[in-house]
Amino acid sequence: MTEPLLKLDHVTKHFTLEGGFGRQEEGGIVRALDGVSFSINEGETFGLVGESGCGKSTLGLTILQLYRPTSGKVIFEGQDLAVLGDRALKPVRKRLQMIFQDPYASLDPRMTVGNIVQEPLDIHRVGNKAERKERLRDLLEMVGLSDAYIDRYPHEFSGGQRQRIGIARAIAINPNLIICDEPVSALDVSIQVQILNLLEDLQKELNLTYLFIAHNLAVVAHISDRIGVMYLGKLIEMGTTADVTDTPQHPYTQSLLSAVPEITKRRQKKRIQLEGDVPSPVNPPSGCYFHPRCPIAKPDCAEHEPQLKQNESGHWVACHYA
Repeated sequence: MTEPLLKLDHVTKHFTLEGGFGRQEEGGIVRALDGVSFSINEGETFGLVGESGCGKSTLGLTILQLYRPTSGKVIFEGQDLAVLGDRALKPVRKRLQMIFQDPYASLDPRMTVGNIVQEPLDIHRVGNKAERKERLRDLLEMVGLSDAYIDRYPHEFSGGQRQRIGIARAIAINPNLIICDEPVSALDVSIQVQILNLLEDLQKELNLTYLFIAHNLAVVAHISDRIGVMYLGKLIEMGTTADVTDTPQHPYTQSLLSAVPEITKRRQKKRIQLEGDVPSPVNPPSGCYFHPRCPIAKPDCAEHEPQLKQNESGHWVACHYA
């Protein structure tokens, strides 16, 4: 059996809260990630969905080692990145890239498009100067931009064009895995479709693997082969896109799906309204983190934490009564 390209093994990331003037507050620990485990196979798209603040973006940055995990393993191509030093990580980062949520903030306004896209080639010393210029033109063409834009600056482009620039930069050095951190959430709906189609075309052409992070389950379902659902730093459901969207097992996943608008009225569905707010990751609830908002919670849910297990229907769920 082929080993997965990326495997996360009980990854946690905790941040320490500090008081004024650098004083650490007693017990001030933010549990941004709390024992996340999953794997991604080469060539597939794994979608990660959940409400804002559930730890999705933190997970992406932890995979890249921009945040070092508090515990657990991040195994990429058979190597545990968590134990590598900065020098050993540099060649690995050629094969790990990221597309950011804000297509304007992620581009240096003082740099031209040519400099932005060519920068990874310069840093990793790919080819000579002429070869880099040729590669730059090819990259712009691949994402649907003209090489006439090379000397222009980010503020001269629309949001969709800026995101295409970010995508060109991400694929510049032929990565194996790209972490897409909400790459379409800041764009108009019509532009979202164009960018999603571009990502799918590039995946086929370049044999890319994606971790696609978003809060919109409909967007995630459109592009993903498998989906993981996160809540308060934990993975609570995981399965194929068809399993998760057609037969959701966890009450939280069911509530997310009920919020997705239907284009037609052929199938009526009842909107599941969750009560209360998302608990604080500084002081999470006992037992199941979701139990204060869960419509099917029972007394023992507050006492015993459910583990993510594969159930009879074939996908994974962390719920005592799913």
